Amino acid sequence: MSHTPRISVLLPAYDTETFLPDCLRSLQRQTFADFEVIAVDDGSTDATPSILDSFAAADPRIRPIRHDHRGLIATLNSGLDECRGQFVARIDADDLAHPRRLELQIKAFLDNPELDVVSSLVSHFPRAAVGMGFRIYEQWLNSLIHHEEILRERFIESPIPHPSVLIRREVLESVDGYRDMQWPEDYDLWLRLAHCEKRFAKVPRVLCLWRQHESRLTKTDRRYSVEKFLACKAHHLAVGPLRSCRRVIIWGAGQTGRRLSKHLKRFGCQLAAFIDIDPKKIGSTLRGLPIHSPNELTRLLSPQQRNPQQRDVVLAAVSSRGARALIREQLDRALLRETVDYWCVA
Repeated sequence: MSHTPRISVLLPAYDTETFLPDCLRSLQRQTFADFEVIAVDDGSTDATPSILDSFAAADPRIRPIRHDHRGLIATLNSGLDECRGQFVARIDADDLAHPRRLELQIKAFLDNPELDVVSSLVSHFPRAAVGMGFRIYEQWLNSLIHHEEILRERFIESPIPHPSVLIRREVLESVDGYRDMQWPEDYDLWLRLAHCEKRFAKVPRVLCLWRQHESRLTKTDRRYSVEKFLACKAHHLAVGPLRSCRRVIIWGAGQTGRRLSKHLKRFGCQLAAFIDIDPKKIGSTLRGLPIHSPNELTRLLSPQQRNPQQRDVVLAAVSSRGARALIREQLDRALLRETVDYWCVA
């Protein structure tokens, strides 16, 4: 194939015979046609190879690549090596793309040349299989459209759905693609790109249909556990927003705050205290640190809070959205600046 396509769709596939045909058909229906599909078969033992061969025979844009089973991260990186397009679109073999997905995402780049990553809104399906937790996550994801919103919320959860992304290939290659840190590879990528000051946005339309089923890696692989997400957050907080601060104060002495503090200490952060509203906890200690009431926060903060090298950073480490909103109000009233003096983490 002599023509260099504008977009390379990176599609890893491992034993995906049930869903793969629908995924490929959703790509063939794209209104933007200048793309190739780099379909990397990660040593499948089912009909995945023959399905890819059949589609490739009918559509030269589909390029199957095969290797022995290596796992998702190695599969993504080997596929990335084969991508020729200026942009790389991600999709998983069990998901579906809206017919205008690539068209509208390319348009977003043309309208805003400063962008590096363009995602979209998502809808989990089939709805009967979508639990309340995923419905809440979907609502939160779809509320984050603009760069500033995405960056502000990035330590709460992964703010970008991986199979919805279109990214400049040079940007992805500039951080050496995906890496295996034994935590979520996509979340790690977004946090690395944010640290490199890359710009994000979403097309405010549902362009990615995100399938829910019990064999998804997010449900079967321990690297996507809550503990691994917290380790990823703590690492990127330590090398990013907390790198030059004086001390860290954690608001929340519950499960999230306890777990987060363990990882922050492991990554070398200097913890000062916990804040909590539970009268049974106030006055006691956690991990050797005092637990104070919110009324004592101002007294605890550095007297040189406006000095970047001397300021303390507050981490609002609560999982409840309602509680998080109330904490934000109190921290704003204390004239603390979000993403400078405090971050929300969950």
